[in-house]
Amino acid sequence: MTHGHEDHIGALPFIISELPVPVYGTRLTLGLVEAKLMEYNLHQQVDLREITADDSIAISGSFNLEFFRTNHSIPDSVGIAVNTPVGTIVYTSDFKFDQTPVDGRVTDFHRLAALGRRGVLAALVDSTNADRPGYTASEKQVGATIDDIFRLAEGRIIFATFATNIHRIQQVIAAARRYGRKICIIGRSIINSVEIASKLGYLDLPAEMIVEVDQIQKFPFKELVLLTTGSQGEPMSALTRISQSEHRVSIIPGDTVIIAASPIPGNEKLVSRTVDNLFRRGAEVIYQSVSGIHVSGHGSAEEIKLMLNLLRPSYLVPVHGEYRHQVHCAKIAASLGIPKENIFLTEPGTIMEFSEDQGCISGSLTMSDVLVDGLGVGDVGNVVLRDRRILAEEGIVVIVVVIDGMTGEILEGPELVTRGFVYVREAEELLIEAREIITSRLQSLAREKLLDWNVAKANLREAAGQFFFEKTGRRPMILPIIMEHPPSGRGEETELSR
Repeated sequence: MTHGHEDHIGALPFIISELPVPVYGTRLTLGLVEAKLMEYNLHQQVDLREITADDSIAISGSFNLEFFRTNHSIPDSVGIAVNTPVGTIVYTSDFKFDQTPVDGRVTDFHRLAALGRRGVLAALVDSTNADRPGYTASEKQVGATIDDIFRLAEGRIIFATFATNIHRIQQVIAAARRYGRKICIIGRSIINSVEIASKLGYLDLPAEMIVEVDQIQKFPFKELVLLTTGSQGEPMSALTRISQSEHRVSIIPGDTVIIAASPIPGNEKLVSRTVDNLFRRGAEVIYQSVSGIHVSGHGSAEEIKLMLNLLRPSYLVPVHGEYRHQVHCAKIAASLGIPKENIFLTEPGTIMEFSEDQGCISGSLTMSDVLVDGLGVGDVGNVVLRDRRILAEEGIVVIVVVIDGMTGEILEGPELVTRGFVYVREAEELLIEAREIITSRLQSLAREKLLDWNVAKANLREAAGQFFFEKTGRRPMILPIIMEHPPSGRGEETELSR
């Protein structure tokens, strides 16, 4: 595990049972991993092995791993050099070159240069910010902005950031101490991160600065900082619920809310809605697009150039980011003289093979999303998702009818039960007409002696579905339940399948 961000450790509880192998990571990374495993009662079943950025470990076969320190938006990040019989493969993981990191620990330039001199067969390089020119600003630049806001704010400060952005949390703590403010931490994930980072020595947070949420009313507004989650507008996060007046903490006119993150692609509407709600409730909101309150943890184009010039790989595989970022990374590499045929743009499932003097894409595996639903992992397939989508968008109509097992005569029903389709009291005429059509279809099948269960259910679905679409333009899920009296013994009388 190269670092402790959710997109790098979050899947571990779901795959570790299929991969009962040792898990390596730096001290903070393993602290966050262990907390995540504890949520699933797996922490005693996993062999966690701590490494440092200076370690080298041998694994099965003739492979050897070396690590090197990198800068990212979380401490204790490392890259990996995999030494193989045919050459060295370097995985940068997420990185930036921060010349003034908050913890003073800069990227290990000497180790990267040494790897380049020794020879790198292939490099897997973070391409997340490849489309951004220049350099990514230092995290300390955010610290200066935080200081200015804290100095000028006259009321409470509510600061939302990623739970694992330990460097930024440390700068908030430093500013709060400087201006005489107490800190209240709100949100399970950020509470866990702060506790782990403090325990392991990555955060300096004096106990006397901490205030519990049920004590904040005892302090003047100008002496409080609420540190919380929700910088991405997540529906159940603390900041989102505060913005909707659904949290025990309420916005007070004069509050300064700082959202110290840029929206992840796809989250823009959620973040925008949260910002609007905060403004509606009288808060002054400072967010990334109108301030310098956030910098990325990923290197921009010039930093990717520096990484490639240090490593001098024979082959390049851009990783992370979207496909467009891989394309931009490939253009950067080509401008540095790496042959285009030695740059591999990949999709999930791409298989690459390397020898001492050759590299190629040799095939691909079929990849699909693995969905986690409750306690189930991967057991929700396309059919279930399709049914859920129909239920969510169109609703359901259940048709219940009792027929004579000998003659096919309708004894009771058909009764129609709807959920999420129409409001029954306002659609009585529609449902009466639907019953007539269903009755007519059943009687027709009985006359033609076609009351086979599968045929009957298919006919009811078709007749009801066509009628409802013509009348409403909707296609609800149709679930026929046909019961026989007396039972025929065919074992189908309460069959609920579609």
